[in-house]
Amino acid sequence: MANPSPAKSLGDPGITPLSPSHTQSDSDQVPSGPSYVVVVAIDFGTTSSGYAYAFTKEPECIHTMRRWEGGDPGVSNQKTPTTILLTPDRKFHSFGYAARDFYHDLDPSESKQWLYLEKFKMKLHTTANLSINTDLHAANGKRVKALDIFAYALAFFKEQALKLSDQTGGEFDNNDVRWVITVPAIWKMPAKQFMREAAYKSGLVCRDVPEQLIIALEPEAASIYCRKLRLHQMVDLGTPTTQNGFSPTETVGGSMSQAAKEHVRRNRQSRTFLVENVVGELWSELEEGDRYVVVDCGGGTVDLTVHQIRLPEGHLKELYKASGGPYGSIGIDYEFEKLLCKIFGQDFIDQFKVKRPAAWVDLMIAFESRKRAAAPERTNPLNINLPFSFIDYYKKFRGHSVEHALRKSNVDFVKWSSQGMLRMSPDAMNSLFKPTIDHIIQHLTELFEKPEVCDIKFLFLVGGFAESPLLQHAVQTMLQGRSRIIIPHDVGLTILKGAVLFGLDPSVIKVRRSPLTYGVGVLNRFVEGKHPADKLLVKDGTRWCTDVFDTFIAADQSVALGELVKRSYTPARPAQQVIVIHVYCSEKEAVGFISEAGVRKCGTLRLDVSGTESAAPRREIQTLMQFGDTEIRAMAVDVSTGRTVKASIDFLSH
Repeated sequence: MANPSPAKSLGDPGITPLSPSHTQSDSDQVPSGPSYVVVVAIDFGTTSSGYAYAFTKEPECIHTMRRWEGGDPGVSNQKTPTTILLTPDRKFHSFGYAARDFYHDLDPSESKQWLYLEKFKMKLHTTANLSINTDLHAANGKRVKALDIFAYALAFFKEQALKLSDQTGGEFDNNDVRWVITVPAIWKMPAKQFMREAAYKSGLVCRDVPEQLIIALEPEAASIYCRKLRLHQMVDLGTPTTQNGFSPTETVGGSMSQAAKEHVRRNRQSRTFLVENVVGELWSELEEGDRYVVVDCGGGTVDLTVHQIRLPEGHLKELYKASGGPYGSIGIDYEFEKLLCKIFGQDFIDQFKVKRPAAWVDLMIAFESRKRAAAPERTNPLNINLPFSFIDYYKKFRGHSVEHALRKSNVDFVKWSSQGMLRMSPDAMNSLFKPTIDHIIQHLTELFEKPEVCDIKFLFLVGGFAESPLLQHAVQTMLQGRSRIIIPHDVGLTILKGAVLFGLDPSVIKVRRSPLTYGVGVLNRFVEGKHPADKLLVKDGTRWCTDVFDTFIAADQSVALGELVKRSYTPARPAQQVIVIHVYCSEKEAVGFISEAGVRKCGTLRLDVSGTESAAPRREIQTLMQFGDTEIRAMAVDVSTGRTVKASIDFLSH
């Protein structure tokens, strides 16, 4: 179906490209920018978050938080839950375990007034038309601005991390910090820009110094860290000796310098990992051109990236655009919730969540620790504590007991135990995992069928969900020995450590693949027989074809770091102050017109040409766009005067 001309309906005067050209600039000339004393990476996860840092003088020492106050039994607490609590008058109160515990201890009548949020990061992935004004819902059903919540969370991490300067004895303030925030690789540009806006709002960095913040892609960070692995720092699922890729104690290599040892001793509050600057043993098995896949299984999303090694420096090249989807471990929580609805009724569960929000949180915490005990060969049942208020409220709501509901429901995998617990058979627990794991396996199977994804030497399984023996087993079964499966120890911290390494050297990934086709709508000379008649526009006697899609970059095209796409534009009127150009995108590689199905307006390129008026009869604004980085950037110059023009590219305003 042919859509009506978007350009005409938008009142777009139609821009005429002067000189389309694609240039490969020498990436060695990228300005290095100011030097930072410390790199702090924030892993802002769906279910849990944390931070790590390294001083640029000691890049091989990566420090991560050792413990967060108030951890859970059976859950390693080097990260803290991504939960946030606001007071009834919407001021920030606490984050993480502290927020959860405080909320839990409130009287039920009080807790209804407080705003408690968890698992809110997924909203950035699932909202189709994300904007600065997108809302989130707190546990009590009230709406809050997503931007405020993300900014509060980042401000919390900023405050935590800047306390480091007291602990570490090194004096530094916020200007000395290079911040790195990790996001899933499958996130679209609006979500990445949203994170950056939240960082500006939180005071993490200033809008005038955007380069102080780097957005890192989670599986890329994992990939950078995995290359450095020593054999004692990982589990190879090909070898039968190990049961599970998790080690509570990390052995630190004997090659520590005296200064580093001293540092570790002084710094008891944090855990220090030594990323030895040698080539990891695993890496020494990799040769030029070898390929590996990183599967980052987090709480919200699963992200897959395919990298190839370029020696001698060991730079990385992305071979296939990042793929994945919302198949993280919270899918299992949703399945559990569906099971509860089946047993106790959707009406009761909906009501209970709003009326007893803190007890609902308790129930999900109880489920979380049992979820981690699920394993393929498990035979004994898993018991889940039901909070007293659940049992009590159910009796009031229905007029009969929880026990009665379980007997009456057709769910035969779940029984009632006399100690006031739900007893789930291992099969019942495994069936909660099944939909999520099936999605991941289906995605991996499709990925491995792509021609670019043949001969994969290693598959790195990272992210918190990678600890699940059920997931490990499913991946092993699917691969049937085609690649070696490697799981790093402290698998939940892999991304965090990699993000620090990325902040120390962002140029390690030299080639990326564009996830989408980007371009703008332009006017071309109308050619009879080539252009459709309904696109004809006659202006001052000249016949133009409207809506032509001028491709900046195509989906899955390789883009080198520092590679620039150049276009020149001219203002429609001499006195024009601002040129606004609509940017369109599509998942298709070849696009002819901006009116085609699947092409949507995704952003605006804004050139502020005020103050650059010149006597030249025709002003030419040369725009340079960079697509090889984790974010898309634009720069512009007025050709006749050589002056820089303020250029910005915006994916959030609609």
